[in-house]
Amino acid sequence: MAVTPSNMLPIGTKAPDFNLYDAVSGRQKSLDELKSDKGTLVMFICNHCPYVKHVNPELVRLANDYKEKGISFIAISSNDVESHPQDSPDKMKQVAKD
Repeated sequence: MAVTPSNMLPIGTKAPDFNLYDAVSGRQKSLDELKSDKGTLVMFICNHCPYVKHVNPELVRLANDYKEKGISFIAISSNDVESHPQDSPDKMKQVAKD
């Protein structure tokens, strides 16, 4: 895992809007489109991480449980496909289907 410095924002700071490619639908989606009025959890995860693989079934269960309560979950992979081909959109779509 690479050491990446963070720019911490105060708790409660509104997230800036973004548009990202959704590997499942094959189209761009914005934060405004994905967020919930009650709460939104944004996770930075990837297909090849052993920690993510270990907790992924629980993340899916939590997302499904909290979706019913009006909380949205967004998972973002920020990895470079050149250096991490296992995190390509096609492979992300397959993981989502599984």
